[in-house]
Amino acid sequence: MARHTLNPEEKFEEEATLRPSFFSEFVGQKETLANLSVFVEATKRRAQALDHVLLSGPPGLGKTTLAGIIAQELGARIVVTSAPVLTRGADLAKLLTDLQEGDILFIDEVHSLGRKVEEILYPAMENFMIDLLVGEGITAQTVQIKLKPFTLIGATTRSGLISDPLKSRFGIHSRLDYYDDAEMKQIVLRSAKILGYDIEENSAWEIGRRSRKTPRIANHLLKRVRDFSEVQGDRRIEMPACEEAFRRLGIDEYGLDRMDRQILECMIDRYKGGPVGLRPISAVVGEEERTLEDHYESYMVRIGLINRTPSGRVATEKAYQILEKSYPVKGVRTDEDATPGLF
Repeated sequence: MARHTLNPEEKFEEEATLRPSFFSEFVGQKETLANLSVFVEATKRRAQALDHVLLSGPPGLGKTTLAGIIAQELGARIVVTSAPVLTRGADLAKLLTDLQEGDILFIDEVHSLGRKVEEILYPAMENFMIDLLVGEGITAQTVQIKLKPFTLIGATTRSGLISDPLKSRFGIHSRLDYYDDAEMKQIVLRSAKILGYDIEENSAWEIGRRSRKTPRIANHLLKRVRDFSEVQGDRRIEMPACEEAFRRLGIDEYGLDRMDRQILECMIDRYKGGPVGLRPISAVVGEEERTLEDHYESYMVRIGLINRTPSGRVATEKAYQILEKSYPVKGVRTDEDATPGLF
C-alpha cells in the first residue's frame, strides 16, 4: 500500500518548491480561496477538525496543492494516498486508525474508490468510527473501532463518478476552474523567481498563454524554455528562447500540441468533423479514451474547438480555421430540397 506522510515543516524538492504553501501565495481561484480561508480560520478558533473537503476540477489546477495549504494553515499533519492503491478495506482501515486528532487524510482520485472500501468511509466520516468484520463463517463478528476526529480531503477530476452517499458526506465542496492569462503570467513569474531565473514580462505572458490555462503545464513549459535559454548561454529567459522552445515542442499560440492537432485532424479528415465517439478517435491516434477525455478534450471544449453532443464529438468552425481547413456549410436548405406544392 502506497503511503506518504508529510509534516507542515517538511521541505520539498525542486518540483514541490513551486507549490505555494499558504493561501496568500496561491494565484487565482479567488472565490474558492476566500471561502476555504474562512472555513479554516473558523475551525482554528473552535479548535476542532475541519469538515471534510471535496476538491474537484481538471488535472493540474492545484487540488493537491490546496490540500497541502489547508494542512499548513491548520498546522496539521497530512497523510497522502490515492484511491487506486486502496484496493482492500484493510488498507483504508490501517490509514484511518493511525490518524491522530486533527490529522488530514488526502485521497487523490477519490472517485476511483471501490464500493467496499467506500462503505468503510461512511461511518468514519460521519461518526469517526469504523466497523470491521473479524473472523469467518458463523464465528465472524463485527468490531467497532473508534477513530480520532480527522479531516478527509478528496480530490477528483471526475466528480460525476462519485456516488451520492459519499459526495453527501463532504461538508465543503470546492470546484477549481481554469485560470485566465493574467493569472497564468503571475504563476510563471513566481515560478521563475523561485527557480532563480530572470524572465521578461512578455516571455512570462507567452508561456502562460500557451499553457492550457493550467499551472502544472505552465511550470513544466517554463522549465523546458529555461533549458533552451541555458543552452543559448543566457540565464535571462527572453522571447527568442521561448519561440525556439515552442517550435521544437510543437506548441502553438493556442496551447495546442501535436496530439491536439492529431485529434482534430482525425475528426475532420476521417469523420467529416463528427459527430464521432471517443473510441474511434482513440483507435486512430493511439491514446487511451480516458486520457483523451481528461487531458485533451476538456481543454479543447473549453476554448471552443470541440462540442460534445448526444451523438458524439463535433469539431467547431474555429477548429477548422486553426487547422486552415475549409469549413463545410451544413444544414443549408436549397430550392431543390423544398417540397413542391407546400405553398
